[in-house]
Amino acid sequence: MSTATPSLSPIVIQNAHVLAMDDTRHEWPVADIVIQDGIIAALGPGAAAPWLARAARVIDGRGLLAMPGLVNAHFHSPGNFMKGCLEGMPLELFMLYEVPPLAGDSAKGGLAAQADRFTYVRTLLGAVEMLRRGITTVHDDAYHVPIVTHTGLDAMLQAYADAGIRATVAIDQPNIVEYDKYPFLRDLLPPGERAHMDAAPLQSEAELLAAYHHLITHWHGAAGGRLRAAVSCSAPQRVTPSYFRALSALSKQHDLPFNIHILETRLQRVLGQEVFGESLVKYVHRLGLLDERMMVIHAIWVDDEDIALLAASGCTVAHNPVCNLRLGSGIMPWRKLSDAGVPLCLGTDEMNTDDTTNLWAVTKLAGMVHSLADADCRRWPQAEEVLHAAIRGGARAIRRHADLGQLQPGFRADLVLLDLDTHAFTPLNDLRRQLVFCEDGSSVRYTIVDGRVVFEDGRIAGIDEKALRAEARALHAAFQAVAARQSGDAERLAPYYRAMLERAQAVALR
Repeated sequence: MSTATPSLSPIVIQNAHVLAMDDTRHEWPVADIVIQDGIIAALGPGAAAPWLARAARVIDGRGLLAMPGLVNAHFHSPGNFMKGCLEGMPLELFMLYEVPPLAGDSAKGGLAAQADRFTYVRTLLGAVEMLRRGITTVHDDAYHVPIVTHTGLDAMLQAYADAGIRATVAIDQPNIVEYDKYPFLRDLLPPGERAHMDAAPLQSEAELLAAYHHLITHWHGAAGGRLRAAVSCSAPQRVTPSYFRALSALSKQHDLPFNIHILETRLQRVLGQEVFGESLVKYVHRLGLLDERMMVIHAIWVDDEDIALLAASGCTVAHNPVCNLRLGSGIMPWRKLSDAGVPLCLGTDEMNTDDTTNLWAVTKLAGMVHSLADADCRRWPQAEEVLHAAIRGGARAIRRHADLGQLQPGFRADLVLLDLDTHAFTPLNDLRRQLVFCEDGSSVRYTIVDGRVVFEDGRIAGIDEKALRAEARALHAAFQAVAARQSGDAERLAPYYRAMLERAQAVALR
């Protein structure tokens, strides 16, 4: 798709405190930013002077901090209506409610007639929440219950287009029957439950690749280049090797990010031992698919050999500390991964495991939780590297590090302006530490994406947020009917999953 945009008169930000987040750590107490055609055209003290006469708009930056927008590098928008739905529980139990394995036609719950509108509103609601907090880019690993449809993809991508956010979107859809994704489960389930799982909707490799063809041909590069496609296998144990290879080929052909959840839980470590005869990292490496386009998500239960393979591949690892604690999955080995040279990024995961889209909270927790895993405080993440992960690490994960994540001429103009006259920065001792440990998103006054002001004066441009929230509440009633039916299935299956977890817990790791 064409990424051309009409030439626009420049936007000038004058006299802001500027944190560039570039390699030279530029920080100016007073500087200007000039934005032309969605790109930073000039930057630095006095840079605005030659542009003022023809500026379409001048923003007074006095008392404001200008910095690159945050990148939510791992997110599942289909969870947007599920904030606060569930208590914490292990992932394998949690997914019974989140992605119900027996989900059938949503018409049974009254959603079929409005499924695409439901998807649109749900996606838009999350995008608006992120823009308000200064998140300019989201990497959405979107699952579909029970199947992916072309119109559902269109509804999701149109919501991101209308919101004004930058979004990279994948189709997270397994093609393996439920009980084969886990160790021991096939034998633990009664024949009747296995039969129900066998009958659950499952799309073929051809159908899923057709959905990717639609995503790429209709949306990759749309909205002036703000929207892009990614690929996802969900996790290596959830897809056939044939489909896995086909996705890798798509990733290479179009230079797309490849999302893959690996070793999120202890049970997945056991799965590798009991079913694959090796860790899931080693399995992906043996298939020849572990490469620099991959964003490995979670990577909690990795060993030193896994980390060496991740580092050699050039992949990025997405850290989701709030989700990891919410589900009791564990603490990712930040320092080991970082010391090995593995680039890190940060994500909120989804609104039923983080319960918000607040990447500032994720950033703060990432700066603190690793103190529980390492007695040597010299190895704890420092504020600057956490901030780097929240911005430049995310840009790298979506393969946009050449033009996103820094304020410098030639980069896309994705930036935020924060009010320095707030409690988070009063008094101001260390800007980077206070961004990581004090800011919660409430200081954001402007969010600019691709050179367009999409949030200011407490409002999202072009969106009636009150009407959006009202429609979300109305649609949620139909969603609750579906959720109640699926919850019944989950409660019936849960004892077998608990037995699986108990059996896995008794397996010694090696």
